[in-house]
Amino acid sequence: MANPSANTALEERLVQLLRRLGIRRAHFAACMPRDWEGLAAAHPDRISSLTLLAPMGINLAALAPAEFPVLVLAGDKGRPAKDTESAMNRLGRGELLFLKNYFSPSWADSAADRGDEIQRALRHFVARAEATQGASELPVLEEVDGEVDGISFRVRGKGVPLVLMPLALSPSQWDPLIPRLSEFFCTIALGGAALGMVAHLEARAQSGYMRVIQQLIEETELKPGMSILEAGCGPGALARRIARWTGGRNPIVAVDVNRYLLREAEALAKQEGMVDVIAFKAGDAEKLPFADNEFDVALACTVLEEGDADRMAAELARVTKRDGRVGIVVRSIDMSRWVNLTLRPRLKAKVEDRGLIGRSMQDGGCADASLYRRMSRAGLGNLKPLPQLASHNGGERLQYMQDRIAATLTPEERGEWRDAVTAARSEGTFFIAEPFHCAVGTKL
Repeated sequence: MANPSANTALEERLVQLLRRLGIRRAHFAACMPRDWEGLAAAHPDRISSLTLLAPMGINLAALAPAEFPVLVLAGDKGRPAKDTESAMNRLGRGELLFLKNYFSPSWADSAADRGDEIQRALRHFVARAEATQGASELPVLEEVDGEVDGISFRVRGKGVPLVLMPLALSPSQWDPLIPRLSEFFCTIALGGAALGMVAHLEARAQSGYMRVIQQLIEETELKPGMSILEAGCGPGALARRIARWTGGRNPIVAVDVNRYLLREAEALAKQEGMVDVIAFKAGDAEKLPFADNEFDVALACTVLEEGDADRMAAELARVTKRDGRVGIVVRSIDMSRWVNLTLRPRLKAKVEDRGLIGRSMQDGGCADASLYRRMSRAGLGNLKPLPQLASHNGGERLQYMQDRIAATLTPEERGEWRDAVTAARSEGTFFIAEPFHCAVGTKL
C-alpha cells in the first residue's frame, strides 16, 4: 500500500480513481462525512446519488447546496437514531429509512446484521435516482483489485457504478452485501489509510489525544524488554507510536476483533518497517486468546465503550503478570468538553454540554467514572486515576469536532458559531478539549 500524496486532497484522489476506471459519475454509499464531503463540495457532478449507512455524523453544510438525491439508513435505537433524525429534519430533504429495532453506533455490523433491508433499499433508491436523472454510462470493467494514490479498490459485478466507502468500525464492512449488490451494480469497494475510520484514527494519533496516551504509558513504568498487549488496536496507530517511543525494544502484540482494521494495521506497520516489532492478531477483548499472566503491560484505549466493560477489564487483568500494569482509557459522557470561544452563555452551555455529541455506548459498556470501580473489581490495585482533557487547536480532529458540533445548531446559532470561530482563529486562540477517563492499575 503506497502512502497517499500529502499534497493531494482526498476528493482529487477520488476523481483520479474514477478516471482510472473510466467512470464519469457514480452512486456513492458511505458512513463518515470526511470521505464524501470534499467530493460533494468540489465535484458534485461526479455524484449521482449518496446513501449514508449508519452515518457517523451528517455534514449539513456539505449536503444543503447539493442537488443529488440522498438516502440515509440507520437503526432506530439510541442516540445515533436521534442525532440522525434531527440532522435530516434540519436538512429538509432526502429520504430517511430506519432499520427497526436496531442500534447502529460506529461499530455496528450493519451489512451483516440487516443486509436484506439495506440492499433492497439501495437498489430501489438507485433505480429512482436513475429514472430521475437519466441512465448512467455503464463502465466496462473486469473484476480487479488495485490502488490509486493510497486508495485501494475492488471491482465486482457489472452495471451502474456504485462506490462503497468504508463503514466506520463495522467488522464486516460491505463484504456480506457485495455478492448481492454485484448482481445489479458494478460495485467498487474502497479502502486504505486515506478513508474511513482508518484515516479518522490515524488523524487522532496526530492530535492532542496522544498526550493522554503518553501519560498513560508513563504511568505503566514501562522498561525495555517488557511485553505489551494492546487490546482493540484498530489500525495500529497506538502500537506503532509505542514502538517508536521505545525504539523497538519492547515486543508488542496488538489485537482486534475487526479483521478489516487488522488488515489495514498490518499494511501500515509494514510501511513503517515494524512487522518484526508488532504482532497483529485477531481477538476479542472480552475473551482474549492468551494464557494467564502472559504480559507485563496491557492497554485498552477507547474500547470498553463497545462491549461488556467488566469482562474486558477482567480479561486485561487475567493476561497480565502479577505486579504488571493495566492501563485503560475511555471516552467521558459525564464530563463536559471545553470550547474556547466567546459565545452567548446559552450557546456556550449548549456546545459544551456533555450530551451534545459522542454518547454512543453499547449496553454494559463504560464511558464514565465507573471505569475506576470496574478496574478495582477486576483485581487491579494501586490505581492511578488520570481523568483529563485532550485539547485540539488544529488538524483533522479539531475539524471533526467542530463539524459535529455545528451540525447540531440552528441556523441562527451556526451564524454566531462561525463568527466566533473566525474571530478566535484570527487571534490564534481557538481550541476544543474533549474529556477522557484514564487509569493505570497494578495486578495484585
